[in-house]
Amino acid sequence: MSIDSAPRTAADRLRRIVLVVALINFAYFFVEFSVALVAGSVSLLADSVDFLEDTAINLLIFVALGWPLARRALMGKGMALVILGPATVAGFAAIRRFADPVAPDVLPVVLASLGAIAVNGTSGWLLAGVRHDGGSLSRAAFLSARNDVLVNIAVIGMAVVTLWTSSGWPDLVLGCAIILIAVHAAWEVWEVSEEERLAAKALAGEKID
Repeated sequence: MSIDSAPRTAADRLRRIVLVVALINFAYFFVEFSVALVAGSVSLLADSVDFLEDTAINLLIFVALGWPLARRALMGKGMALVILGPATVAGFAAIRRFADPVAPDVLPVVLASLGAIAVNGTSGWLLAGVRHDGGSLSRAAFLSARNDVLVNIAVIGMAVVTLWTSSGWPDLVLGCAIILIAVHAAWEVWEVSEEERLAAKALAGEKID
């Protein structure tokens, strides 16, 4: 094996894995988003945005290994806006619920969250072996998948409290917290893309604005 073939092999393996992770996260976004609407759960609706966040991060890694900085920055901004879309929907749902918090249907919430744990756990397992191969982005993808499992467990805990209290407040409060996390994630993706845009201009010898 030549000296430069090992890095190429590692990069190819990373690209394959992040693409698989992006696809399964994107697919489960629609599952959890739909269940959240049917169950009337703000927290589950907000949690579904995490799957778009993970999709964005892993797609950014996938294209970052082959695209120039300028195109990578443009896609990063697009991904940040994609994350904000469902987060905005969840935000409006939360605002409407403050007047009269209604307890969600607990069983669909728990089942969807168990599925989310399976998806995030699988993503974390796949990314664990390549988390050092793509710099900060691949490590961020691994940590995001790992941390999302904790959020999924929190949603299940909320469902248990809801079943005990028959109150919609636990779901609403947790949902607002997850929405804030999603907005922060979108901002971080936007900031990374802006840094890449400025780096691309610097490499091109253009004036930095």
